[in-house]
Amino acid sequence: MLEQTNSAAQQRMVELLYSLAPNEGYTQSLLEGVRFMRSNRPLRLTPVLYEPSIVIVCQGRKRGYLGSEVYVYDAMHYLVLSVPLPFISETDASPDEPLLAVSIRLNMATVAELVSMVEHGEARSMSSPQCMFSTPLKMSMTNATVRLLEALRSPEEAQVLAPSIVREICYRVLVDEQGGAVRTALAQQGQFGRIAKALNRIHADFAEPLEVGRLASEVGMSTSVFHVHFKAVTQNTPLQYIKSTRLHHARMMMIRDGLPAAAAAMRVGYESPSQFSREFKRFFGRPPGEEVREMKALLTLLPPERIEALAVPH
Repeated sequence: MLEQTNSAAQQRMVELLYSLAPNEGYTQSLLEGVRFMRSNRPLRLTPVLYEPSIVIVCQGRKRGYLGSEVYVYDAMHYLVLSVPLPFISETDASPDEPLLAVSIRLNMATVAELVSMVEHGEARSMSSPQCMFSTPLKMSMTNATVRLLEALRSPEEAQVLAPSIVREICYRVLVDEQGGAVRTALAQQGQFGRIAKALNRIHADFAEPLEVGRLASEVGMSTSVFHVHFKAVTQNTPLQYIKSTRLHHARMMMIRDGLPAAAAAMRVGYESPSQFSREFKRFFGRPPGEEVREMKALLTLLPPERIEALAVPH
């Protein structure tokens, strides 16, 4: 009976996303921080940069590669990132069965409040923090996702009901199988918390000069200890992480704002356009112009007005 109920809920999620995400790429929902994802074709190994977020795939499959680890997120598993993180992603999809997913950005103020309530309500052993993990999609999470998608069809319900459903989804992540690890990470405790603070600093000030020694000092670590813990969390050295963050932001500026490569390079802190182009091609596998043309077809954002026009009357 449970399997039938779960199957019906999964099918309902797919039906809702077909209407909420009619075009390929990303579609902004009626609620800030929630976006829909759709891909009608398989996507090769691609460098991506995810914000702290929850990604629930309703149809299709994605794989994330971070160091030697592989994270599968599909109709049976969802993905959680507790820090901003660049990694490699690939997508299984086809025109007959497109990838359909919803991405929920984590509001750290909400999460911090929930963490304190969960820890206060029940003593829990503190697991090792994780910056990224996939975990089985339980019925409670599936039902909450269906209710969120239903609410996001209506401008009024998106405003009144959707925020509380997002809060519920965050709670269910915190009390799930790997909740101890994500609670520890999101509470930013210990060495992980110091690295998380440095990661947030990099993302806030990526266009500014960022010296590794100063970043280490700001979080109360020696440079050598900072290097060790930084790589343990991100699978990258601090310099590699800073470079990948700048390149990802430059790519989005070229796609979203139509900036030429030289202007985007300056915006993210490069002094040499030629150095930027070399590093961009090495990182993404093709020159800036070619990458932008390809990605514009995949990352088209629909404005909320278009979503309102697609809302189904109740």
